[in-house]
Amino acid sequence: MHQVFGVAAGSEFYLYYPGRVALVLFKRFFVLQYICGIIALLHLFAEKLYLGRALPRLGMALVIGIFSLALIGGVWLQPRMENFNQTRYAGVNPEERERARHSFGLWHGVSQFANLVIIGGLLFHLIRVTRPGESDRYTTFTIFRS
Repeated sequence: MHQVFGVAAGSEFYLYYPGRVALVLFKRFFVLQYICGIIALLHLFAEKLYLGRALPRLGMALVIGIFSLALIGGVWLQPRMENFNQTRYAGVNPEERERARHSFGLWHGVSQFANLVIIGGLLFHLIRVTRPGESDRYTTFTIFRS
């Protein structure tokens, strides 16, 4: 990114442009998360509709929790981090810049932890969805009765 923007090492904007590009990519990342969350919810409802199963409480709670974290990250956290990043490099005074740098680092850590929770939840949901249903284990088949 430094070569693309022609920013020399040691310049005050040396870290600004790569961070700015990352924030633009995060906007698209959150849109992808919204789409995947909606597809997961539709999948659960389609499973209920077509298979006649009740909505699984754990599955619904997991998908809604992951989708909620994605919404919080994209609607609330991402714009806040963008403002901190802007202030970090274009702040009026050094104290304001330092507060923005500290706040950006703190919220970036929170964002990374939330991403880790989302990935863990997605892995758990994938394992839960791909294993065979438990309702078929103990049923009796009427065609084998005499």
